[in-house]
Amino acid sequence: MSARAEHYTRLDQWIDAHFEEEVRFLQALVQVPTDTPPGNNAPHAERTAALLNEFGWQAEAYGVPEHEVQAYGLQSLTNLIVRRRFGDGGRVIALNAHGDVVPPGEGWTHAPYGGEVADGKLYGRASAVSKSDFATYSFALRALEAVAAQLPPTTVNGTVELHFTYDEEFGGELGPGWLLKQKLTQPDLLIAAGFSYEVVTAHNGCLQMEVTVHGQMAHAAIPHTGIDALQGAVTILNALYAQNKVYHGITSGVPGIQHPYLNVGRIEGGTNTNVVPGKVTLKLDRRMIPEEDPVAVEADIRRVINEAAATFPGIRVDIKRLLLAHSLRPLPGTEPLVQALQKHGEAIFGEPIPTSGTPLYTDVRLYCAQGIPAVIYGAGPRTVFESNAKRADEHLVLQDLHRATKVVARTLLDLLS
Repeated sequence: MSARAEHYTRLDQWIDAHFEEEVRFLQALVQVPTDTPPGNNAPHAERTAALLNEFGWQAEAYGVPEHEVQAYGLQSLTNLIVRRRFGDGGRVIALNAHGDVVPPGEGWTHAPYGGEVADGKLYGRASAVSKSDFATYSFALRALEAVAAQLPPTTVNGTVELHFTYDEEFGGELGPGWLLKQKLTQPDLLIAAGFSYEVVTAHNGCLQMEVTVHGQMAHAAIPHTGIDALQGAVTILNALYAQNKVYHGITSGVPGIQHPYLNVGRIEGGTNTNVVPGKVTLKLDRRMIPEEDPVAVEADIRRVINEAAATFPGIRVDIKRLLLAHSLRPLPGTEPLVQALQKHGEAIFGEPIPTSGTPLYTDVRLYCAQGIPAVIYGAGPRTVFESNAKRADEHLVLQDLHRATKVVARTLLDLLS
C-alpha cells in the first residue's frame, strides 16, 4: 500500500469511528429552527459555535448589523468562519454550507425539527439542504486534523476554512456576499453544499420580481364604479404563462439544465369578498440558464408585463426587482477540485461521479464572482426531489452522509498535499 493510500485508510477509519458522533452533531443542528422567513438565525449560529467549540475550535462569529438585516427582510443573522491551518504555506480551501431554510409547511409524518432517525434516514427541515454539510465538512476537517497530526509536518500544507452562513434562501448577499465584501475571507478554492452522486460545476441564475397591480376599490354591488386589479392581474398572469411556453423551446447546452422557466409563487390582494380588489401583488421567479443574459431577461419580463397591462384600461403597474442571482459557470482552476472529488467519489461510492449542472441557484456564484474556482458537492441523494427538500419529511440517508464525509476528507488531503 502506498503512503497516500494509507493516509486515505486512516481518514476513513477515523470517520467510521466517529460517525455516531457526526449523526448526533447533525441532529443538534436540525433541532434548532432556522425558518427563513422570518429569519431569526443568530441563535442557530450561537448553537453551532458552541458545538464547534467542543472540537477545540474557535468559531469567528460575524453578526451582520441589525439595520442591514432588517432592511433585507430578516430578523437576525450571524455568519461563522472556522480557520484551521496546516503547515506553513499552501492553498486556502473554503467549505460553505447554509443553515437557513424555508418554513416546514404541512404534511410531516416526522417532527420537522426533531432530528429523528428511522430506517437509516435522518428526518427534519434542513437535514439534507444544507445543515447536512455542516456535519460533512466539520467531520471531514476533524478527520484531516487527526491524521495530519500523525504525519511529518510538511505532509499537509494549507488552510481549511468552514463558512457557515444563513441567508441562501434570500440570495446570499448577507452570507457569503457579506463576508467577501468585508474582506473577511479570500479562499483559493471552494466546495459548497451539494449532493453526493455528482459534482455540480454550473447552475441557473434567478430573477425574482414583485409586480403590484393598482386598480380602484368599489362595492361589489356596483362593480362598474371600480377598476378590478385582480382581473388586471389575471391578464398579466396569462401573458406570463404564455411566455413560459416560449421558454420551453430554449435549451441549454449544460448537462442537468434543460430550459428557462417562470413560476408565480405568491399572490396577495383584495380586502373582502364584497369588495372589488383595488390592489393585487404577484411575486414571480424566473430561472435563467447559463447561456442567458440577465439584463436582457429582465428587460423582456418587464416588456411582457407592461404590454399586457396596457390591454386592461385603468390599471397601473409597479414592477420591483427583488433578487438577481447570476448563473454559475466553471472558472479556470476548478479542475483540481473536480478531479479529486470524482476520484474519491468513485472509490467510495463504487460508481462514476459525473459533472453536471443544476437548475437551482446557489451562493457559489458569489464566490465565483470574486474569481474563486468552486464546485458543489456534499451529502445527499441523486436529486433534490428524492431528499424532499422544501417539502414535508425532508431527510438524509445516513449512508450518504457517511460516505460523502470520506470523499471530502480525502479531497482535502489531496488539495493540501
